[in-house]
Amino acid sequence: MHSRFFFTRLQYLSGDWDVDQRMPSNLLNSLVEYTTVEVDTAEKIIPLSDKAMLHSPFCYLSGHKLVQFTSRERENFETYVRNGGFVFVDDCNHDIDGLFARSFEAQMAAIFGPHALKKIPKDHELYHSFFHFNNGPPTTSFELNGWGDDLVHDYLKAIEDDGRIAVLYSNKDYGCEWDYDFRNKRWLAEDNTKFGVNIVMYAMTA
Repeated sequence: MHSRFFFTRLQYLSGDWDVDQRMPSNLLNSLVEYTTVEVDTAEKIIPLSDKAMLHSPFCYLSGHKLVQFTSRERENFETYVRNGGFVFVDDCNHDIDGLFARSFEAQMAAIFGPHALKKIPKDHELYHSFFHFNNGPPTTSFELNGWGDDLVHDYLKAIEDDGRIAVLYSNKDYGCEWDYDFRNKRWLAEDNTKFGVNIVMYAMTA
């Protein structure tokens, strides 16, 4: 039984799950820096097909390519979500019709129904679970200029279970935005991982 918070990256067979490798340690450092949560600072990588993932307080799933769950992966994902789990899913492509987006959204529709994934309002409690983001999800530098398409998403989507977010879905590429050594945060005018702290705190308390 784990008494401390730990970060689980979900490994899935179909795509490139091992992205943004420094993001978890950076986010975990922010939890240590800003909160009183007891944190295991080592990222855990657990196959989605392994029932061990069902005991994770927080799961992260990301990539650029196809998301096509095996039957065991699908079973564990659904069981985890319906039993109170929390999965943060981030599309590294930062688009709304690329391969990751299309295939992941199709998986969610197949598991939870075609209308389960919905935009969440900018006044959702997620944006006030620790720090305050009055304008909804913060924009990433990749949206502003990284891809040159000026595509900025002013919303996140979610699947809710019994009134709480169970699957939080982003097309904003937060994983890449937070993929740097935590010691480099001192060069930023504002620590951009603060929203990640909100996501974790919401997952732990909602």
